[in-house]
Amino acid sequence: MSTRGNGSHGRSSKGALGVVTAALLLLSGCGGGAANVAGSGGDSTSSAPEPQVSLQPGDGATGVNPKDSIKVSAEHGELHNVSLVNSSDEEVEGKLVNNDSAWKATEPLGYGKTYEWSGEVVGSGGQSSPVGGSFRTVDPQRVVRATINPVDDKTVGIAMPVSIKFDAPVENKAEVQRALSVDPSEDVKGSWAWLNDKQVDWRPKEYWPAHTTVKVDAPLYGLDYGGGKYGKADLTTEFEIGRSQIVKADVQRHRVRVIRDGEQIASYPASYGLDSVPDRHTHDGTYMVMAKHPVEIMDNPKYGYTDVKKKWAVRISNHGEFIHENEQNRANIGKRNTSHGCVNLTNADAKDYFDSAMIGDPVEVSGSGTDMPAKYAVYDWMLSWDQWQNMSAL
Repeated sequence: MSTRGNGSHGRSSKGALGVVTAALLLLSGCGGGAANVAGSGGDSTSSAPEPQVSLQPGDGATGVNPKDSIKVSAEHGELHNVSLVNSSDEEVEGKLVNNDSAWKATEPLGYGKTYEWSGEVVGSGGQSSPVGGSFRTVDPQRVVRATINPVDDKTVGIAMPVSIKFDAPVENKAEVQRALSVDPSEDVKGSWAWLNDKQVDWRPKEYWPAHTTVKVDAPLYGLDYGGGKYGKADLTTEFEIGRSQIVKADVQRHRVRVIRDGEQIASYPASYGLDSVPDRHTHDGTYMVMAKHPVEIMDNPKYGYTDVKKKWAVRISNHGEFIHENEQNRANIGKRNTSHGCVNLTNADAKDYFDSAMIGDPVEVSGSGTDMPAKYAVYDWMLSWDQWQNMSAL
């Protein structure tokens, strides 16, 4: 961008003794010889200081972060025609600030590029100095892509975490975490936790308040992830928390209760995982609705079934647990636990629950006597608040 300021010019003045002074001296002489009066006068020119330029980063700098402050400043003058261009002769957007004594870039730079300054600074006395120099930005070994969930404009359940996933391991976890912010419309206490080197989640200490608006800012571009890896792009999202709905799944009572905004709206008979076989337990813990499918094809060769179609399937864990219809197990629903870990409902009840479920709803399973290991997504709510906070990098 080319910018131009208006230089200002000063002018010196001359002084001389006035005529009145000379007249007064003549009147004071009484006869006799004439008085010799020496008049005084001279020029006084004030010299303006030479204008100076400072560059940020300095001329010849290398490894510059493209999101660093990029600025040229003038002392004792104004900037004229300043521009910053890359090796492809593309101008960087910028603007004059501080009464035209500084220019700063208003867009991030690119990775691995050389940039050159041009322009001049003009002093108050008309003197000028050139603006020139160059620098080069950092050239990463790898630029790492990241994704964020939930995405914009989604409405999700009260247990939904914010999740950022990277396509390569992050070493500088603390630096990345400091850059992230979560701004809910309600006062909500929460924390980031690193589930592994490639995923960081934010969840509230307690479930989200219903109908909260959540804004997330992840300015990842230019962030040094360590090991020569840098962030590819900034991420943002804004989503809504829906009504409050909690599923209370009681293994020993063979029931599923649905609590909507503090009131029970449904109670279904159910059959859970076979108690006598640990691999088939429906383990205790707080699960989360992850996906909904009108028909799901299920396979478990270890227990002798493949390509089994079940209707109204609500996934609650990547370990393999669903809440779904199983009319073939109707005789045991509400009486005995005989499934392979899923929550079996009748067709009518499964459809009724399916229609009410929202991605992000919590499903609290209790009564089995065994806890689900905290390693199968989504397991954010399988951890206590103290455990969660201990997984923060800060």
